[in-house]
Amino acid sequence: MPDPAIPPLADDAAQHYAGWLAHLAHARRLSAHTVAAYGRDVRDFFGFLQAHLGGQAGLAELQALQISDFRAWLAHRRGDGLTSASLARAISGLRNFFRFLQKTGVLENPAIGGLRGPKIPHGVPKPLSAPQALRTVADAGDLAGEPWIGLRDVAVLSLLYGCGLRVSEALGLNRSAAPFGDTLRILGKGGKERLAPVLPIVAEAVQAYLAHCPYKLSPSDPLFVGARGKRLSPRIVQLGMQRLRGALDLPDSATPHALRHSFATHLLSAGGDLRTIQELLGHASLTSTQRYTEVDTARLLDVYGAAHPRARG
Repeated sequence: MPDPAIPPLADDAAQHYAGWLAHLAHARRLSAHTVAAYGRDVRDFFGFLQAHLGGQAGLAELQALQISDFRAWLAHRRGDGLTSASLARAISGLRNFFRFLQKTGVLENPAIGGLRGPKIPHGVPKPLSAPQALRTVADAGDLAGEPWIGLRDVAVLSLLYGCGLRVSEALGLNRSAAPFGDTLRILGKGGKERLAPVLPIVAEAVQAYLAHCPYKLSPSDPLFVGARGKRLSPRIVQLGMQRLRGALDLPDSATPHALRHSFATHLLSAGGDLRTIQELLGHASLTSTQRYTEVDTARLLDVYGAAHPRARG
């Protein structure tokens, strides 16, 4: 059985595929998950070409592809049942690969520029209300089997809601990061650094966890560990939130990432400006942060609809 990591390409093209993946991981510093997803999508394209062209594609074949070839692949993927979001990601990965070939002087195929992806419904973040978020963090430790694990769970969720961290950012911290000062240096997506202000209650939650953690953690060890002393898995945090949803009757949208959404939305509701919130979240573009204005507008309209006498008809 062929290695699924090796694309069905002629040797002259396969080496550039490997170089592209290395570029994504090291120069672009994309997450391993993103690199793997892009790699799978582009390998699928190569597999399609093998059947479509009647043999492995090399650089000459890639350069000669027409828009009809790309559209045939898109129809093939749609026939496989891919969602619009997955198709959009696949197109993004393929464009990125051909852009890499162009920038490195290997080949240029302008036909891919005519490939149009499916329209994706505009998503709006789904934060928790302030009382829900506060209760989620406060009650996180009540469902744990051991007291120190409960303190750990409270500390992790405190970082998500209190500092706006991504789960990967919180779990990626090493022991040397604590005790926290007024700010915490975070390495976010794309290797971008930012400073996150740390509330005293957040720092206290982390210190309480460390005081009861049964493992002696050196500065280079992970800050948050699982029951066996290894770096805590995001899956464990997700399962903890799943239990909290049931216990607190929270909506299905109450995920760990929803606490980061809540952090941003509640700051905006309290008068925070978008540029500051952009910096706190580590968004590369203000467009990403502007989604939270839609959340706040929707909340105001709900309040208006429920409270204004004329709105009730």
